[in-house]
Amino acid sequence: MEQIIASGRHWLILLARFAASAGVAALVAAAATGIIRKIFRKKYSSKNAIVFRYTENILKALVIVIAAFWVILTSDVTASFGKVLFQGTAIIGAVAGFAAQPVISDLFCGLMISSMKPFGLGDRIELEDGTSGIVTDITIRHVVLRGLDTEDIIIPNSRMNAMRISNMSHGRSNRSYILSLGVSYDSDIRTAMKAIGEAVRESPYTVPGKPDGDAGIYAPVYFMAYEQSSLLLRTTVYYESKNSTESVKSDINLRVKEKLDAYGIEIPYGYMNVIMKNSGIPAEEEENLPQDLSEYSL
Repeated sequence: MEQIIASGRHWLILLARFAASAGVAALVAAAATGIIRKIFRKKYSSKNAIVFRYTENILKALVIVIAAFWVILTSDVTASFGKVLFQGTAIIGAVAGFAAQPVISDLFCGLMISSMKPFGLGDRIELEDGTSGIVTDITIRHVVLRGLDTEDIIIPNSRMNAMRISNMSHGRSNRSYILSLGVSYDSDIRTAMKAIGEAVRESPYTVPGKPDGDAGIYAPVYFMAYEQSSLLLRTTVYYESKNSTESVKSDINLRVKEKLDAYGIEIPYGYMNVIMKNSGIPAEEEENLPQDLSEYSL
């Protein structure tokens, strides 16, 4: 009985020491990460903000890993585990290396992104799969894009590094997006271009952002292509970064629709003609069918 009590006391003492070591490590890690955060947050206003943000996340992760290993190696509870861990480094290293391939890939791809800087914090980007948003963060594993309202889009660094990226605000204080619109073939194309230009200029959100010497101008409307059922027009809409992209798009779309309606410009849409052949209906009954089938259109 005394041996059981003595053994229980021994383990209680070991657990208390372990808890103390873990507590000290947690406090030191929290203090170190707090200092790192304060140091790097002062750099976020610079052009290299994405580099500082990525470096900050790497250093914070490194501090946490060092603190965890310190607890494992110095505590009596985990000392034997630590010895076994380092004695079997070859096997453990092989298993860990195989399991950590995605993590390592994301780590190095994040390093490439932060060093090459194809985008920065606060830039609006669009990926080749149509995903778009404002870059709000980059960690050792992923890039965070702010989408519609409070939607956050998490994309692994390895995937981000491999995709084609359209940066709508690279090297500029303003943001932009491409407005593409098709009008019908029987429309007056010059009037349609004029209507879209007026809608963009009249919006309270837009600014003259296209470079023109030392000043900026509103981007012209271009006649881009003959589509299958429409004439494709395109322009670039510039707006200040304080305005959300969704608010700007909504306002521009409303104004463009109103302008085109005022000028009598049609926006084409798909429709279907149904031809009934060999319907099996007797001729005398088929004569009674309505000739105008528009109300039955799909």
